[in-house]
Amino acid sequence: MSAAELKTKIDSIDDEIASLYVKRMELAGEMARDTSRDVAETDGTLVEKATVNRVTKNMPEGMKLYAKQLYDTLFNTARAYGAQNAGVPSSIRTLLDGALAKGEETFPVSATVACQGVAGAYAQIAADKMFPINDILYFKDWDAVFGAVERGLCDYGVLPIENSSVGSVNAVYDLMRKHKCYILRAIRLRVQHYLMAKPGTDPEDVKEIFSHKQAIDQCSAFLHGLKNVKVNVVENTAVAARMVKDSPDKGVACIASESCAGIYGLRVLQPNIQDNDINYTRFIAISKDLHLFEDSDKISIMVNLPHEAGSLNRILNKFSTLGLNLTKLESRPMGNTDFEFAFYFDFEARVDKEEVKNLLSELETECVKFVFLGSYREI
Repeated sequence: MSAAELKTKIDSIDDEIASLYVKRMELAGEMARDTSRDVAETDGTLVEKATVNRVTKNMPEGMKLYAKQLYDTLFNTARAYGAQNAGVPSSIRTLLDGALAKGEETFPVSATVACQGVAGAYAQIAADKMFPINDILYFKDWDAVFGAVERGLCDYGVLPIENSSVGSVNAVYDLMRKHKCYILRAIRLRVQHYLMAKPGTDPEDVKEIFSHKQAIDQCSAFLHGLKNVKVNVVENTAVAARMVKDSPDKGVACIASESCAGIYGLRVLQPNIQDNDINYTRFIAISKDLHLFEDSDKISIMVNLPHEAGSLNRILNKFSTLGLNLTKLESRPMGNTDFEFAFYFDFEARVDKEEVKNLLSELETECVKFVFLGSYREI
């Protein structure tokens, strides 16, 4: 048989498959709309597994795994299509519909904001850019920032979530799981670290340096080049600057923002000591209530998935089917278990789209744990 004849036969089979696919999807949509059906008899992993076993029973052994991949995709698209037609009920849909009913809000110009550290912290710089008129309250750690927002002591909290050089701030992600708060705005802030000390201190006099762990990690190359200098981790870069100001020892220095030099009367010994000159930290603003501000076009979620073959692929297929662009996908093992992973997803989408609400509802229903982190705009 010639290549042209083979192509004609394959085209004919493809046409048949397409026709049958349409019929199957229509039936899936009808099944999804039938609220009286017994869910256990019509969908779920056991039914899907039985279907794969049945259709592959008489196939050549070498084709069975390929057929399983085909049917896994078929099941995923059928569920998505059925959900789009029926509207999957869920608590996240109820939450989003309630927020959407209030209409899109204008992002506030002024606010009371919680930040970790003291004046001069990078979080304060990010807060100033997001809220031009602000009253900032400072707290010892990130957990306290979340607590201040939850208790209503502050309207919003500003925290770092990711750095271009050292990656995600996992402690903040963990706190997002612990506390019920939502991301409402994000900003990428260029971070330039400065080595500073008391006036009159020369670089060769420095025997001890204080800073936050993230800043230390971002300046590792510079610090490795120093000899006989002790590096100490403190809770915040601005706290480090204040410690140097208050220390009677002229052999101490800090790594902090340039603004700390003016605030605490310090001398810049070395500017721009970060490993990468293009060093950005992504900060988020959080609130205890869900707000949907105008132009919000990004969504962040966290899900727990079992440590088994295909669990992540099933989720990714849902995004691919809807043509949604994933801008971040990161995983980390959950504590106290070897069999479960947490996945962080950032993707471009609007929550007022029905297909997006259906996707979130599906994920909430199907995942071991689902956390909606927020719908926001990144500036």
